[in-house]
Amino acid sequence: MKQRITVILTILIVFFSFKSLQACTTAVVSGKYTADGRPMLFKQRDTPQLENKLVAFQDGKYPYLGLVNTKDTLGKEVFGGFNKAGFAIMNSASYNLNPNDSGKDDGADGLIMKQALQKCATLADFERLLDSLPKPLNVSSNFGVIDAKGGAAYYETGNYNYKKYDANNPDTAPFGYIIRTNFSYSGDRLQDKGLARYESAQELFSQASLNNSISVDFLIDVTRYLKHGITKTDLLSLAPDNGAKPVFVAFRDYIPRYLTASSIIVQGVKVNESPTQTVLWTILGSPLTTVAIPVWITSTLDLPKILIADKTGGSAKLNEWSLTLKKQLFPIERGEGSDYINLAALISKDKKGILQNLLPIEKQILNQANTNLIKWRSQPTVNEKEIIGFYNWVDKFVTQSYHDAFNIPASL
Repeated sequence: MKQRITVILTILIVFFSFKSLQACTTAVVSGKYTADGRPMLFKQRDTPQLENKLVAFQDGKYPYLGLVNTKDTLGKEVFGGFNKAGFAIMNSASYNLNPNDSGKDDGADGLIMKQALQKCATLADFERLLDSLPKPLNVSSNFGVIDAKGGAAYYETGNYNYKKYDANNPDTAPFGYIIRTNFSYSGDRLQDKGLARYESAQELFSQASLNNSISVDFLIDVTRYLKHGITKTDLLSLAPDNGAKPVFVAFRDYIPRYLTASSIIVQGVKVNESPTQTVLWTILGSPLTTVAIPVWITSTLDLPKILIADKTGGSAKLNEWSLTLKKQLFPIERGEGSDYINLAALISKDKKGILQNLLPIEKQILNQANTNLIKWRSQPTVNEKEIIGFYNWVDKFVTQSYHDAFNIPASL
């Protein structure tokens, strides 16, 4: 009997330890409150599945782009993305829903998001999908959704029901944004998880909302925010003099984490714009060691080569390069090494840190993308020929830049 109890306790410890790794920081923003009037989704994906890729699908009513685990060669699950109708979705795991269904609330999030991208054009479509799916859903999740009609909302979803939080409703979101980490407002608040990251995000969004500066650039900065939500420790203020000597600091519960595998920002459209103008800003890999790259849906479903799996089905090149650089930030591979970052490798006063070399590369990508966006948004739809040309430029520029800045082999 004692042995049986020990086995059960071991299984429960492993189960809940694994669940604690499935952590994300997310936000939904109404277009009424963004800098340019377009609704937005934000997801910082924290997961042990560190190898991610971008995939273009055409297996449903609408073509769509999605974030997928590299090992999922069949594309069965999607963890964020958007479709040709301008519908976009992402999620964060919630650990305070389904109080009486412990162990039965995990695993279907990616399946549901894939179905939503295949079938849905509006928030109402997504609600009908949730209503129609057989119960229990096997989820405990905060689904964030926007559409081309200006819809922007969270659906806190358990096994048998969901509750909607509308970012366009001032009673729910007085400043037009809603943040979710790893708890739901409709759940058991004593079981909240991800509070430090939630506090960090709230501080950032509150400040940005005061001067109407919630934008793509702002959300990219959120992915790399290095101030702790509880201790208020600001790692940027602790930059070592130089990067030659390792300087390790505790690194738990910041918005970027050791387990941050990728980030996505979906920038929707204004009501009078074509859904084809929807943009997915992809940060493939750790945001501390990779760059943001925008993508659109084209009729040929083209994507930058560095964001997709290689010909053998292996890792996307940008993800691979990001993980290579990440080893310099977390060189301690035993024990609790992932809880301590080599801050000197990330930032230093002599400007030789990885992040300091990365940001100028990303700045050039953003400048080129914004030049294109200004032109395309003055037209009825995006220029697919110019998009593919931009992708070709991105592949060459990023590949060469990683080689020049970090001595990463320059090959596709």
